[in-house]
Amino acid sequence: MGSLLLFVAICLLSGAIAAASPPQTRTHVDSLPGLSGALPSRLETGYVTVDEESGAELFYYFVESEGDPGADPLLFWIPGGDRCSVLSGFFFEIGPVKLVIEPYNGSLPRLRYHPYSWTKVASILFVDSPVGAGFSFSRDPGGYDVGDVSSSLQLVKFLSKWFGDHPEYLANPFYVGGCSSAGKIVPFVAQKISEDIEAAVRPSLNLKGCLVGNPVTGERIDYESGVPYCHGVGIISDQLYETIMEHCKGEDYENPKNLICKQALARFEELKDEVSAPHILYRRCNYLSPNPNIHTIDRKILTEEFAVLNHPPARPSIHCRNYASYLLYFWANNNTTRESLGIKKGSVNEWVRCHDNDLPYTRDVKSAMKYHRNVTSKAVTTIL
Repeated sequence: MGSLLLFVAICLLSGAIAAASPPQTRTHVDSLPGLSGALPSRLETGYVTVDEESGAELFYYFVESEGDPGADPLLFWIPGGDRCSVLSGFFFEIGPVKLVIEPYNGSLPRLRYHPYSWTKVASILFVDSPVGAGFSFSRDPGGYDVGDVSSSLQLVKFLSKWFGDHPEYLANPFYVGGCSSAGKIVPFVAQKISEDIEAAVRPSLNLKGCLVGNPVTGERIDYESGVPYCHGVGIISDQLYETIMEHCKGEDYENPKNLICKQALARFEELKDEVSAPHILYRRCNYLSPNPNIHTIDRKILTEEFAVLNHPPARPSIHCRNYASYLLYFWANNNTTRESLGIKKGSVNEWVRCHDNDLPYTRDVKSAMKYHRNVTSKAVTTIL
């Protein structure tokens, strides 16, 4: 019921936006709230309409290379997860700034320069995709009903429009990248771009390759490889590993019919849950409260500084790696941040890092492997 109400709320808010909107809007960001000093290179944000009928618009962050932006590669970065914001990639992975990890006190979280940003050697075009992720939105509720294929085609349309408005980057070596569930989207998009190049569709991109990190493939190996991995690093015993290997052959690991296999996999899940899934060497996070400690902050300050805060994340220990995600929620929902980024009023009332199945999505790319094979056969480099 809660997910349905959230979906309805998003649709109503999107419908409240002015009906007329240019296909692209751009904002040149001189400085980011919370960052002391200037940005290391030029930052542009904006919207590109990818579905005129529904009024669906994808939001992007374009960070120019700190080296030679006229010649350096341009990387198109697609987020993973269930409709996760690309700000995760921007702040936690390859972008030019990071959050300062310090106890949240109700004020705007601080930022710091990231000395190992990929923008040292490349320009990066980060995009909130699919529609509904991050600050991307649709005026019509039907615009949120997308899937692997439709959202990928929207990304191809996004690139055509974006490069049409930024022709100075067409000659730059172009790469498509992403992680996690974007592992299915990246090769699909690369293949479509390659097909458009062969068909002489304009603008023609200088596609050189694609790269994916810890990618989902859609194949059984996505789940089954966890068993030998956990055995190899000592999370499960030799006995449990051998039991699974013997009794789960040919079984669907997510819905096994063999009773011994089912029991062994249940034990495997119990043991796996005792460690931090993203990185087994980090501590498993303990959440201190279901809601952040913002209730003691003056309500007038909250009203002035923040958009609606209906779904704040649980507060982890400051020693947990995902404490940065907790801080990001308050940075992205700060009114000063939204004004700086050029976020359209009424488009996204509350930014959340990921939407956990509260918006419709069809997983219609069952396997990415054929797309990887297709693009590599055309001399397009794939990096895993």
